[in-house]
Formats: sequence, structure tokens, C-alpha cells
Amino acid sequence: MPQHVVAVDIGTGSARAGVFDARGLLLGKAEHPIIMNRPRENHAEHDSEDIWSAVCIAVRKAMEQSGAPPASVGAIGFDATCSLVVRDIDGGQISVSTGGERRFDTIVWLDHRALREADFCTATGHAVLEHSGHFMSPEMEMPKLMWLKRKLPGTWTNTGYLFDLSDFMTWKATGSLARSRCTLTAKWNYLAHLENGWQHDFLERIGLSDLLERGSLPAESVPVGQSVGTLTQEAASALGLTTECHVSAGMVDAYAGALGTLGGNAHDPDLLERQLALIAGTSSCIVSFSRERRPSHGMWGPYYETVFPGSWLVEAGQSATGALLDHIVRMHAAGGEPTAVLHQKIVSRIAQLRTEEGAAFGARLFVLPDFHGNRSPLADPHAVGAVSGLTLDTSFDGLCALYWRTAVAIALGIRHILQQMKAYGYAPDTLHVAGGHVKNPVLMELYSDATGCKVVVPKMNEAVLLGTAMAASVACGLYSDLAAAGTAMYPGGEERSPDVAKQPLYDREYRRLLAMYRHRAELEAME
Repeated sequence: MPQHVVAVDIGTGSARAGVFDARGLLLGKAEHPIIMNRPRENHAEHDSEDIWSAVCIAVRKAMEQSGAPPASVGAIGFDATCSLVVRDIDGGQISVSTGGERRFDTIVWLDHRALREADFCTATGHAVLEHSGHFMSPEMEMPKLMWLKRKLPGTWTNTGYLFDLSDFMTWKATGSLARSRCTLTAKWNYLAHLENGWQHDFLERIGLSDLLERGSLPAESVPVGQSVGTLTQEAASALGLTTECHVSAGMVDAYAGALGTLGGNAHDPDLLERQLALIAGTSSCIVSFSRERRPSHGMWGPYYETVFPGSWLVEAGQSATGALLDHIVRMHAAGGEPTAVLHQKIVSRIAQLRTEEGAAFGARLFVLPDFHGNRSPLADPHAVGAVSGLTLDTSFDGLCALYWRTAVAIALGIRHILQQMKAYGYAPDTLHVAGGHVKNPVLMELYSDATGCKVVVPKMNEAVLLGTAMAASVACGLYSDLAAAGTAMYPGGEERSPDVAKQPLYDREYRRLLAMYRHRAELEAME
């Protein structure tokens, strides 16, 4: 019987690995950076071989730290950003870059080069859009694929394999061409609730009738928690594991985080439906589960069996949150490179200034946080941000005021999403927060006070790795299903209730946010 599992999380800037025991205890963790190429505005690219190398380094280091023998590892699981990996007909690298470098074979999730193609998909009004909030985001795979076929026809002609990044990792590890239900349903417009998941009339309408053949894409998908095979000898040697190690179906990183934060509630469907996972880092994702399909606008989904069997998932999000705070720090005269130390210095000073000035601190600054579009609830990738109330102040305290008001705007954006979710029949009352924002006390306070929700922070802030580990534990038979794994491996959390005395303040701030949206629309509508 296996004793341990390995979880790998591939983010925007690094690959992380964790070794877990059967109770969800993290025994060892390691991280290694990955390369990102930014050749022009809205373009972002990875080197998939660099990612694989980073993963191997991180897994070996985590295993060494854990002290677990390789033979004790029953499965390895991969979660990743929804980046698009393109391989040639021989399985080798092929360029997706306008610069032509062959090694840059992966279009990063945040890449917005395909805005035009996304708009075209939205304009079709096809039924698949009912499962992506009635719009197509440039962060989905279909617009990226359309761009690739239109702009780099030589690459398209020589393409033999197309993968979401976590599916690429399972292929690299096992040689299996199986694709995860999690990735296909969430990012490839695959309708898992239908007998035939691929909608060929939609593919033909957007000029991708040859997609399945070109990308070696299967008709069926593999559910989360199922093994897609065992490690090849080459992969086992590279990772420092054994060929007896199973590889579980890949996961979208945010959905792995949702499993890690909400898995402890999966045994009680009524309770689960009142919980939301907020996976917050560079961007923020809100994930909710329901037993019924609830159509919506401005949110991704509802997706069937993207995580739990028989369950629908809906995702809302903000395209830039941690990245927005970094941008504010970087662009301000008193800022600089947004290191963890500088963020902490700003957060500490904000606490002092709020104690001295109270609600008057930064009170005339108003921020519209759509600096990288509005993913939810407006579903407008073309949206832009705004700041009202600027003066000639270039001091550090001026930076702190702008940072504080930007954080308020981010939290109010979450409130805006929650209000829209309630209009569609969701009834959330608890936010389970995981990711980098847990380390930011300003944001954590606001997520409770500005939304009116109870906030739960898992005792171990590694929800994404933990969710991937839960899925891996099912794949190797440690647990019978995801609910059992969630019950056994979830570490519990610490709760924070909203400060009801601040409700009138944030009610007013929310009305101001909505006013800014109206004013932006008025300005853009003027002729």
C-alpha cells in the first residue's frame, strides 16, 4: 500500500512540488523558477522543456527534504495554469512565438494576443458559450488556437500535438495522450455533460474543423482522481521516482486549489454549495460547486464534473489582483521593484496611517481595478482601469494611500462578483482563501469586511498542492474517492467574521465602485 503522494503545481513563474502523507501532512516542498518570454505587448510564452526540467528539479528536492523513499510514492499529480503547449508531428518543440524561437512552444494563460479571435467566438452566439458566461475570453484555448492558425500557418501545418499544460505534463510523464476532463471542459469548450463532448459545428464555425486531428485530441476525457498510467522509465529517472508510480489526471491550478480548500466539505453537498474557494495570487479565481446547472453571464461555466463527479462548477475571477498591486508599487514615484519586503513595508505603514487618520485615510482616492480587463462579472477583456483623486503627492505615504485604495477596490470587485452570483441562485456565505494573498493582512481584512462574508484560511496555506495531492491519493488507491480524500487530508482552518460596524462604510464604497463603472461607460459612449 502506498504511503505518500507527490503534487506538482506549475504557476506563471515557477514550478513547485510537495510530498504529502496519507493524512495531508506536507513533508517536503521545493520550488524552481521557469522562463517567460514577453516579445511584445499582450504576448507571453513559456519553454515546455524548461518547465519539465524545473519540475524534475523541484520534485527531487522535495523528495530529498521529505525523507520519503521513492518506492513509497503511489502517485504524482500535476496542476498547472491553462497555458497552451504546441508540439510538432514528432512530438518535438515548435515555435508559437512571433520571434520564431523554437523553444518557446507554449502560450501562457495570461497572454491576450487573441482578443480579436475571442471576440469572433463570442459573436457566434453558439450554445457552447452558455458554459463560458456567454463570452469567450482570450485566456481560453480556442482563441489562441485560432490566432496560431491565422498568424503562424507554418507552425499549424507542422503541429501534431496540442495540450493544456497539465495534460502535457501527464503525457511527458507517461506517454499517454489522455486528456483531463478538468482541462478540456474548463478551457477547450468541451461539454462533458453531453455524450459527444466536442461540438464539431462550433469548431467548423471558428475555422478549427481540423483541431482534433491536428492536436491528437481524444473523444473522451479522464475524470479528476483517475490514473492515466504509470511513469515511464525515462520520466521516473528524471523525477527520482519509480515506474510503479501512478500519474493522476491533470488539473487546472485554481480548481486544484478549490479541491484543497473545499474538499473537507465534499461529503455534505448542502454545506459545499454555501462555500466558495478564493484562490488569490497574481490573479484571483472564485470557485463554487452546485448539484444543479445554473446558467450565468460573466462567469466561466457551469462546467460538469470538472472536479467532483456529478457536480457543476462555476468560476468567476479578476485577471489582475496581486499583479495590480505590484503594478501600483512599480509605477509610483515612491515605489520600486515590488519585492515581498517592500510590500510588507507598505502594509505596515498603512496600518499606522489608518490608526492615525481612520476612515479619512485615502478617502478621496477611488480605483477601478480593471487594469487587465474585467473577467467577472462584466465579461469585458477590453475594460480598462481608472484612478480618481490623484494629486501631486509623490511621497511614500502617498503610495500607501493608493495601495490601500487599490486593495479596497480589489475586495469590492469580489463583492461585485458575489452579488452577481446570488442573482443567479448561488447562496455563498463563506470564503475559503488560499494563495499569496493570505500573507497580506490588508487584503485578508478587506475580503471579510468589504464582502460581509466569513473568511476561512486553511491551517496549511498550500491549497493548490494539497488539492493535487488529494486527486493523486485517489489515483493510487489510498482513498476511494475525492470526498474521502478531502475528509482525511483537509487540515482545518481559522475563521474571521466581518466587522459589522464597518458595513455602512463599505456599502458606500461599493456604491462608489458601481458609480465609477457607470461613469466609464458614459465616457466611452460619448461621440
